[in-house]
Amino acid sequence: MSSIQLTHDSRLAAAERGRLPTSLVLLLAASAGLSVASLYYSQPMLGVLGAEIGASAGAVGLLPTLTQLGYALGILLLAPLGDRFDRRRIILIKAAVLCAALLAAGAAPGIGLLLVASLVIGLSATMAQDIVPAAATLAPDAHRGKVVGTVMTGLLLGILLSRVLSGFVAEHYGWRAMFMLAAASLALTGVAAWRGLPRFRPSTQMPYGALLASLAALWHQHGALRRATLAQGLLAIGFSAFWSTLALLLHGAPFHLGSAA
Repeated sequence: MSSIQLTHDSRLAAAERGRLPTSLVLLLAASAGLSVASLYYSQPMLGVLGAEIGASAGAVGLLPTLTQLGYALGILLLAPLGDRFDRRRIILIKAAVLCAALLAAGAAPGIGLLLVASLVIGLSATMAQDIVPAAATLAPDAHRGKVVGTVMTGLLLGILLSRVLSGFVAEHYGWRAMFMLAAASLALTGVAAWRGLPRFRPSTQMPYGALLASLAALWHQHGALRRATLAQGLLAIGFSAFWSTLALLLHGAPFHLGSAA
């Protein structure tokens, strides 16, 4: 882990040279990818998961619904905190909560705990929404686009590869093993972030209520923001609806759906 540790002096020296350490950029990209991947691990496993714990298709279908609902609530209610508090602390807290939620999902004896864990997974997976602004803040102006692009590549790879990984692991080791592996990866990421991320100075002292109110002001002020939000929201709904229902419809071969993604 020492190779990715970034001291204040080394960060300043890197900025003066017009770049961030590659190890830090890769840490941010991996952290973003692993956090957002947690939203999708369960989708290829829904059919076999439901059969093993004796849950109905309707109850199992709530798992991805609650995960996405938690994610949406987290973006709305938690993401603005990054302007008010140290982003490093927020990232570490969310990584710890996400790790605990994944462990709870893997150890769940029934559908009830799985549903609660799914909601918390969605809420805490919004650490990706703190990592991307952190990358933009740390990057020198001349290389900000490249750094943010690299981090976004890691995030998108997490979305695309999560089903492949969960399908493979579940097929060979069981669905619980996938949640445990995901928790272990988040624990390692959290330790790396604790050692490697510098502290961030808050950009505002606005109260929490005022922060939320500012979102409404931005929504009304920027038409491009409204259009982008609606477009991405509809894409996310269609994306999740397809893969979630496909896993339930074809539960006779649930683990191979990830490879099809």
